[in-house]
Amino acid sequence: MYDPVPWVINWLTQLLLGWGLPINLVNTLLYLVGAVLICLGAMLFTTMLIWAERKIGGRFQDRLGPNRVGPWGIFQSIADMLKIFTKEYINPVGIDKIPFNLAPILAVAAVLAIWAVIPFSETVFGANINVALLFIIAIGGLGEMAIILAGFGSNNKYALLGAFRAVAQLISYEVPMVIVLLIPVMFSGSMGLNEIVQAQKIPFIIYAPVACVIFFICSIAENGRAPFDLIEADSELVAGYNIEYSGLKFGMFFVADFLHAFTSAIVFTTIFLGGWQGPGVEQMPVLGGAYMLIKTLVVYFLMLAIRFTLPRFRIDQMMALNWKILTPLALVTLLVTALVDKSIPHEMTLVRIGALVIVNVLLW
Repeated sequence: MYDPVPWVINWLTQLLLGWGLPINLVNTLLYLVGAVLICLGAMLFTTMLIWAERKIGGRFQDRLGPNRVGPWGIFQSIADMLKIFTKEYINPVGIDKIPFNLAPILAVAAVLAIWAVIPFSETVFGANINVALLFIIAIGGLGEMAIILAGFGSNNKYALLGAFRAVAQLISYEVPMVIVLLIPVMFSGSMGLNEIVQAQKIPFIIYAPVACVIFFICSIAENGRAPFDLIEADSELVAGYNIEYSGLKFGMFFVADFLHAFTSAIVFTTIFLGGWQGPGVEQMPVLGGAYMLIKTLVVYFLMLAIRFTLPRFRIDQMMALNWKILTPLALVTLLVTALVDKSIPHEMTLVRIGALVIVNVLLW
């Protein structure tokens, strides 16, 4: 069984202990190194993600996309980031400086905090806590707080309206999302992401496709991307809650947006697609990271396809979809799935899967 991660961790531990450091300090340093590596990896990956999304968007919309800076425009994102991060900070008159400056930091931190509990492979994860799903839901509130701080701190009516609309949208779509999250918890018997992944010898998308679709739709709405991009409807709210931001602060909101979308794809993959599970993982755990990345990229591509294909909803249509369709459907799905799951013994795997699939087809 080849897995370099435990070997590297053990080598670093022995090295630091050999320098005479106490074990508690060594563990703290290892956690800090892991956190820094995850944050740097997320930021570097976001750079490539922006380029890939713009190229894919170009293909969907019958244009070329970035094609000037570097081969195939691959360095366009780096050039844009250098331009944005070196622009002048402009503080409008009348802003509340503390929430205005805190909002972009909180927006990025809220997304990166979720990565702390994601199991990227069987041995690569930040914190293996037994309430990881609850942690993710709670951290989502920090993102909403960042939007509220940006809207209130900007001293701009359009920013404030954009913040109100954003929070109403995010809180509304969290209701069916949290309801369907109870289904994977019920199947696995745990709220820990590692346990949920290990329980998916057969991915939960097979057991609960309706819950999977509801969670996917709510994830797109939580990101505030088309067709749910009411947060920054150009014809109504200009740029939404971040209209008064420029330079590095605007860039942080921009990075947080892409990170949030990709993180949603990671969470979806972990909960419904088996995460790092795949053929040969037991013999070579390093394959788990590759499986995780491939599944996540497929989910993210599907999100992009929806974004570049569907037009924007009106706000009444968006709220009606949530409260009149998704929330009742999520409740019924949870109740019926729980009834079928507890009625059929887990040893009768094929019968259980067949019954759950039939129930989900009837619900749909």
